[in-house]
Amino acid sequence: MPRRLKVFRTTIGFHDAYVAAPSRKAALAAWGATKDLFAMEAAEEVTDTELMEEPLAHPSQVIQKVRGSLEQQLDALKATFAAQSDKAPQREHKVSKPSRAALDKAEAALVKFEQQGEDRLAKLRKREASLAKERADLEREIASGREELESRREKADQAYRSSMTEWRSAGS
Repeated sequence: MPRRLKVFRTTIGFHDAYVAAPSRKAALAAWGATKDLFAMEAAEEVTDTELMEEPLAHPSQVIQKVRGSLEQQLDALKATFAAQSDKAPQREHKVSKPSRAALDKAEAALVKFEQQGEDRLAKLRKREASLAKERADLEREIASGREELESRREKADQAYRSSMTEWRSAGS
């Protein structure tokens, strides 16, 4: 059993667009609408039998009919343009020159940060140089002390061996 067709209407400029379709969704599709015109109250179902005849004779086709006479349409246009010209002319919005304050502040902060970093690095380099000198001095002191102690140990070893040799000779 074929679905019962209903007739729907929406306004397009100075025309009413009618379509005979089985549902509101089908009518919206026929009009190519991307929004729900029924929810926006920009479309409605037609119940006037005289207005329904032509759309029902051509189901799913959009039928456009002029709304009002030419004189009524011109009056509507004149009213629209009069309302627009009554509006106060919009002043040009002067665009003020952008402020460099934030940029200057950021650049100054960067320069200050870099200078502080360089100062800290210079102090660290001085400490490194001082530590390097201290290390070299300590390494020389250790080397000198080791030589002296190794020399004493060598003499003590020789004295011990010599004493052992004498002791063994005396005991035999």
